[in-house]
Amino acid sequence: MKREGRRRGVYILPSILTIGNLFCGFYAIIAVSKHDYSKAALAIMIALVVDFLDGAVARIAKATSDFGVELDSLADLVSFGVAPGMLAYVFAMRPFGRIGWLAAFLFAACGALRLARFNVQTRKLDKRHFVGLPIPAAAGIIASTVLFLGDEPSLKILEVQVLSAEVTSALIVVVVAATAFLMVSKVRYRSLKEIDIARRRPFTILVSLLLAMLIIASEPSLLLFGLFFIYALSGFLRYLPFGRRRVLLGEELELTPGEPRSP
Repeated sequence: MKREGRRRGVYILPSILTIGNLFCGFYAIIAVSKHDYSKAALAIMIALVVDFLDGAVARIAKATSDFGVELDSLADLVSFGVAPGMLAYVFAMRPFGRIGWLAAFLFAACGALRLARFNVQTRKLDKRHFVGLPIPAAAGIIASTVLFLGDEPSLKILEVQVLSAEVTSALIVVVVAATAFLMVSKVRYRSLKEIDIARRRPFTILVSLLLAMLIIASEPSLLLFGLFFIYALSGFLRYLPFGRRRVLLGEELELTPGEPRSP
């Protein structure tokens, strides 16, 4: 009986981090209601970091459980589904009326479907890849877009307006809808959690990381905006002839000697 009681307990640290993720999402919704769009976007970004730490701590401490998986999904739905959808709607899509709030709802609904499908298929699929755009990355696209644009939905470069608020808002509607469909698509995305950082890498990787750090120091919002959009487009790399060859080569190199390739 004592052993069964222990099994029914919860892992404290991962659960606290998951609640922290939920808090960030809830705060983002409050910030949106006060029209503090940058604070809302920043809260979603912090939720992304907390969510990553949550998973890392659970894996390192071997503290994974069904309770933790369900709690994490509920927190992700708020922080990366509802909060970004509301942020996009109030920030840019409200002038479009019904189309705007339907696009925001579509994002949240597809996020919920994405999480449900992931929980069902997580033990059956290759852990090196995700099927469909992960919901944290989808939320990052919206949050980084808001941080990049600033206080109003108009694109400015060097204080010169390049795109008007109407055009920028229309583009955001398209981006939100496209991101929603990517979450429930069958496009495969590389899992960053499975990348072995302890392996030797080419020297050019170090130089690239150094340049990325310099860009972060100078224009963090621009870098985040670019990284999330590049990741969203990376899933289509395997459908290109050149990209397909590189993907197959990468999968072959990752296999251990004597390990059969899956069809």
